[in-house]
Amino acid sequence: MKKYIIDWGKYFSENEFKCSATGECNMDQEFINKMNQLREYYGQPMVITSGYRARTHPIELKKKTPGVHHDGLAADVKVSRGDAYQLMSLAFELGFTGIGVQQKGSGRFIHLDTSEHSTFRPRPTVWSY
Repeated sequence: MKKYIIDWGKYFSENEFKCSATGECNMDQEFINKMNQLREYYGQPMVITSGYRARTHPIELKKKTPGVHHDGLAADVKVSRGDAYQLMSLAFELGFTGIGVQQKGSGRFIHLDTSEHSTFRPRPTVWSY
């Protein structure tokens, strides 16, 4: 397993972004920098519900090719109601290129990524689950 040395910045830690299936954590440094900038502007804690996903993560196994979580360019952040709008607005301003919104049921979150291209969606884009 290749180990990446990441400066997690002021607001985050490796444990928040580790793959829930393998414990690997191969996040992209520029993405983590942008997440710290977002957190600074947001002004309140952000709970990461999904960060890096190894190829063997159950969600990645369902895909033909690994997605942006596997590339270390994405995270899902637990959020709801008015906070969701604020977080989305800030993400747009900071140049996140993929924003997915899940605001129904118990698993409410916003997906954020900085991918320049995707096999699933053109960039930049916003979608709902």
